[in-house]
Amino acid sequence: MTRRGAGIGMFIATLITLFTCVSITPALAAENPAAAGRTPGAAGIEGRTVIIGIPGLMWSDVTAGDTPELWRLTGQGSGAGLSIRTTRVNTCPTDGWLTVSAGQRSRLAHGDCALPSSPIVAGQPSPTGPPPAGGAVAPGWPAIKDDNARTTYHAQSGLLGDAVHTAGGCTLAVGPGAVFGLADGAGRVDRYLASPDKATAEDWSRCRLAAVDIDDMFRAYLDAGVDPHGDQVPLEHAKRAAAASAVDRRVGQVLAGIPADTTVLVAGLSDTSVQPHLRVAIARGAGGGDPGLKYGPGFLTSSATRQPGMVTLTDVTATTLKLLGLADPKQAVGSPWRSEADEAPTADRVDSLVEEDVAAQAIRAVQGSFYWVLFGTQLLLYGIAALALRRLNDRPQSRARILGWTRVIALIGGAAPGASFLAGLLPWWQALHPTPVLIGTVLGFSALLAGSALIGPWRRSPIAPGLVITGVTALVLALDVMSGSSLQLNSLMGYTALIAGRFYGFGNQAFALFAVAAVLTAAWLSEYPLRAGRRGLAVAAVAAIGVFAVAVDGLPPWGADFGGVLAMVPAFAILGMMVAGKRVSLWKLGLFCLAGAALVLAISYQNSHSANPTHLGRFWRDLMSGDAGDVVARKFTAMISSLGYWPFTIALAGAVGFLFFVLARPARWRVSLLHKAYEHSETMRPAMLGALTVGVVGTLANDSGVVILSVAFSLAIPLMLAASVRSLELDLDAEGRSRSERPEPPSVPAE
Repeated sequence: MTRRGAGIGMFIATLITLFTCVSITPALAAENPAAAGRTPGAAGIEGRTVIIGIPGLMWSDVTAGDTPELWRLTGQGSGAGLSIRTTRVNTCPTDGWLTVSAGQRSRLAHGDCALPSSPIVAGQPSPTGPPPAGGAVAPGWPAIKDDNARTTYHAQSGLLGDAVHTAGGCTLAVGPGAVFGLADGAGRVDRYLASPDKATAEDWSRCRLAAVDIDDMFRAYLDAGVDPHGDQVPLEHAKRAAAASAVDRRVGQVLAGIPADTTVLVAGLSDTSVQPHLRVAIARGAGGGDPGLKYGPGFLTSSATRQPGMVTLTDVTATTLKLLGLADPKQAVGSPWRSEADEAPTADRVDSLVEEDVAAQAIRAVQGSFYWVLFGTQLLLYGIAALALRRLNDRPQSRARILGWTRVIALIGGAAPGASFLAGLLPWWQALHPTPVLIGTVLGFSALLAGSALIGPWRRSPIAPGLVITGVTALVLALDVMSGSSLQLNSLMGYTALIAGRFYGFGNQAFALFAVAAVLTAAWLSEYPLRAGRRGLAVAAVAAIGVFAVAVDGLPPWGADFGGVLAMVPAFAILGMMVAGKRVSLWKLGLFCLAGAALVLAISYQNSHSANPTHLGRFWRDLMSGDAGDVVARKFTAMISSLGYWPFTIALAGAVGFLFFVLARPARWRVSLLHKAYEHSETMRPAMLGALTVGVVGTLANDSGVVILSVAFSLAIPLMLAASVRSLELDLDAEGRSRSERPEPPSVPAE
């Protein structure tokens, strides 16, 4: 079974055991540094570590025949797909090494995507003073350090080297790139060698931390060159295999020379073209006796990803510091690599990691077009519905056909967002032509959900079919984040490892979908106790669903979503008040927003004290240090920039236009379609206002901005249309029956 299959199995197991006790304490919090018998941050360095950076190396390059040393290393240690996203879409070798240096996304500004420049050695002029004897200085270091400090990530170049020097240790850099990785704040490394074959046993044992730059793979792409359009010339398979073999020989030289107690970290820390990929990550070693850092056969993971077989480039810094027994400063945002044991053969583990990149590439190729297809189809639905409603006539058979098909299409449209996550249950990315297979899979699940909504006696209700769709959507998303987020990663409305914005919990699109689905579910479910005259039970139902939804969205072990709590608390509060028959005012809405802010800050405070805080906990730390303003400013700027996301902006404009000019505008029946729905359902108006609150507040509180409202409307508007059409159908049928039962007036005899 593949790791993704195991994740899906976990999702299904959670679904089956829905009402069992689910722990909300992340397993990662169980890490106890004191148990390892070391004191992080104490003077002195423990253990030995070597970082082998291989720009461009992918898991598809690692084979038993071409790369025996890497194959053996993978068999003895743990592997993962390495997400190397830095400040640009594609990561260059110097960017990757600088990210290792800072433990934060870094870059070489205004530089070509080439191999790192040769370092400054003894006898050469240096702007920061002469290099250490036998050491080197990174060229252009003052400008690099200043530039990265000014980016939105405020990377502290030289952080890793400074930490080692502060603890009294020394650094060995082998190859030009390694100098950029281990340089301290002044750009210096203590020992420098041009290549691994120049290193002696004494060189390897002198410093506790060494880094090696093996550039044969990236150099092969440089030699291939670019075409007249500036695109990378594809590298022939034989030449790529030859480059991988050259890399492997260099790795063998390193492994043969380092002391036996050295922990080995391998990172394919750059791309080879503008198309990003997941790269190789391998760790082997006893971790200095720390059980949490023992890397045997299995898959790597970290608190940054919570995904087996998935780690990030910034994790390399945190892992190195942990292995050396040094404190992990807050400027380093990664988390130490951990091994999850797996007894599968090496070939199976490598195949699984190759498949991981295949899925990431497939979703990258279709994700943009998916939104155009989804929103374009929904805009077409709105146009067809508007035209069909204008052409209604008094013939019952024709009228029933038009209204019936409009309702069915609307339900399919409302089911599509949730179906895009269910599509992850099938390995569509393995198809020869993944795009049409994915679209077919989403349409299939959409039809299945809509069909489920229209079977049984509830199909006659205006709201029950929509309730089925929103309930399934909310439940699927909740169970997924509670069981590892396997359907979120590499999904159409989730997140991808290539962008590396998030690896667990709710992304912004998924939050918007989950929140609106939960609000609509709570509203329409409360309809039934309201009809029975049990208003207290209806309010309790809204409160219970609201508490559960906010917990799923905001708690760090599950959704870990900051902005979602800010939007969901006022939305459910408004919904509860309206179901209770209370009036809602703007000042009450403001109080509910403040309550949401207080709750998310409480979660943030609590999480900041954990051993591995999420971005929620880091925000509290930034707040306490006075750096939170930069975070808020960056997110606000991104929110404003979201107006340029045309697939979402156009879809939002179409949905708003349809809402006001078709659903809310009085028509030939003297009242609007929405008004007819309001007459048939006490909770239709609260549902609409609750969904609108989620969308508007979520838009203002998230860096995705207009994306939130667009996704919210992609679920709410089609289901509102379906409910409104059904309400109209019921009214017209009742009117027809009334006419047929009315006695004919007596005829007047002719004179």
